[in-house]
Amino acid sequence: MMTDRTAMLRERLNRELQPVSLEIIDESAKHAGHAGAASGGGHFVVTIVSPAFENKTLIQRHRLVYAAVGDIMHSEIHALSIQARTPEES
Repeated sequence: MMTDRTAMLRERLNRELQPVSLEIIDESAKHAGHAGAASGGGHFVVTIVSPAFENKTLIQRHRLVYAAVGDIMHSEIHALSIQARTPEES
């Protein structure tokens, strides 16, 4: 099931943001027993490099990521740590 969540996350981010680099780390196992883990949502760390982030503030970049995965937030994903950079910043 964890790989299914990672695959869903990867598919949505690739489709919406066309990243030149995308790394997704599933840290769900580190949060076993945590209140949020009880709902079944995973904990992920995303490092994404995309031209879509050019001329965007940090908050605007995070909103783009959340918009891309919005349909699975709070069901498949409980926590999402985001590092969002442009190709020039990577």
